[in-house]
Amino acid sequence: MDDTYGEWGRKGASLSDKTARKEYGLTQNEIVAAIRAGKLQYRETSLWGNPFLRLLRREIEALVAQGHGAVYLEDQKVKTELEHVNRELRRLKTQMAKLEERKSKLTTEFERQPARPKRT
Repeated sequence: MDDTYGEWGRKGASLSDKTARKEYGLTQNEIVAAIRAGKLQYRETSLWGNPFLRLLRREIEALVAQGHGAVYLEDQKVKTELEHVNRELRRLKTQMAKLEERKSKLTTEFERQPARPKRT
């Protein structure tokens, strides 16, 4: 797939305009201005009938570093990664609570059963 689509087909190499706004703190006007200035390549696409722009992550990062500075870019990357980690922790805590509940039910059910003779 990488050979056919190049960078556009690699996982994580592209992102939507909405994700670029959220992760890097850009505005839609900044994205459109960069596209018109030739600083960003884009592809128009849609998902379930909702149109959006597909952008290359490396170009977005270069735009952010140029406009807001490398420190700001690194801060945004750390903030985004922290959000992903927190989301995963919440998911795992929920899953752990469900498993603990299931364990409790199984333990109670097992203890209610009459003792079985041991195999020898």
